[in-house]
Amino acid sequence: MEMRLLSAALEDEIEAAQSETLELIKTLCRIPAPSHREERRAAFIREWLEARGFSAEIDDAKNVRCGWGVEESGEIAVVMAHIDTVFPDLEPMPMREENGRLYCPGVGDDTANVAGMLILMDRMRRLGLRPNGGVLFVCNSCEEGLGNLKGCKAIMRDFAPRVKAFLSLDDQSTHVCARAVGSARYRITADTRGGHSFADFGARSAIEVLSRLTCALYRQALPRAAGSVTTYNVGMISGGTSINAIAQHAEMLYEYRSNDAKSLAAMKEKLNVILRENTLPDAKVTVELLGERPCGTATDPAAQKALETACCAALKHYVGGKKPISVGSTDCNIPLSLGIPSASFGMYRAGFFLTKISKNPCVTAFFVLFLNLTSNEKGNEKEKKIET
Repeated sequence: MEMRLLSAALEDEIEAAQSETLELIKTLCRIPAPSHREERRAAFIREWLEARGFSAEIDDAKNVRCGWGVEESGEIAVVMAHIDTVFPDLEPMPMREENGRLYCPGVGDDTANVAGMLILMDRMRRLGLRPNGGVLFVCNSCEEGLGNLKGCKAIMRDFAPRVKAFLSLDDQSTHVCARAVGSARYRITADTRGGHSFADFGARSAIEVLSRLTCALYRQALPRAAGSVTTYNVGMISGGTSINAIAQHAEMLYEYRSNDAKSLAAMKEKLNVILRENTLPDAKVTVELLGERPCGTATDPAAQKALETACCAALKHYVGGKKPISVGSTDCNIPLSLGIPSASFGMYRAGFFLTKISKNPCVTAFFVLFLNLTSNEKGNEKEKKIET
């Protein structure tokens, strides 16, 4: 296939957005947005869009939705960047500029991509660029950690039958993520009678109970499936009250991951078996499912391949180098599990978002990809084309 590049006029328009984009990144970074607590950042984004002539709304999952031609079109494309950060802080995070880079927790994942998408939406509106079909832009909630992709699930709940392609702006420009890693996350709690470490020596300890379970989990054999990777991890353990008390209560966080649905099911059964085999009469063990992320693949391999090829070609031309197709846990998990062609890449490199975003080739690559997937660029200049 052929991919049209941007005209010089449009590249100049992107270049002119440099200082505005950087200021928007800084402003967003000053608005804390941990998963499930994105309301302040969502409200700012809606007001920012409305001040520039867009119609935007915040849905029940705290997503900011902005549709172009969604009501008039049958099939639509979804372009999404998540507004939550992995950090739980509700106060602004420290920020500094140094040697042409902007440093701040969460600036890359995913604040820079949100700002880049918003600026490009505004530039498209100014230039009168309209998609051929319907496009739903989403600044979504709850992508990180125990957010469990709540925001993306709400979008797919309302639009899945109409979505022909899904693009997530996330992570760096070093690769294209188009394979979903599913997961299940649990809080496992142990409760016992406890007692004094000397007077009640021999009484069951809740910490001992979880230690038994942890050892059993780490002895389990992983399922083997061609082309798949399966992992597990006990990430946190807490419990007890003092050094001379037999712990009455303890809890741990456990997860497993795989890019194969059958392996995920096998890991769930292994967990149930391990719990049954380690049942103790003087201990109560409670298991709480904290979240699940599905894996899956698009039902139309040709459409999925075309989307991946377009992403890689745009990045290769503007960023340079061959971009591998990677596996990961992103908002793409949800549409891929529903069979919808999906891919993800980001607008920053080397762990930092370059302050010169407008000339950043990652941004131009996204603009090229979006225009080729959804719209016709209007202008008098002769089109340049690349082979993909």
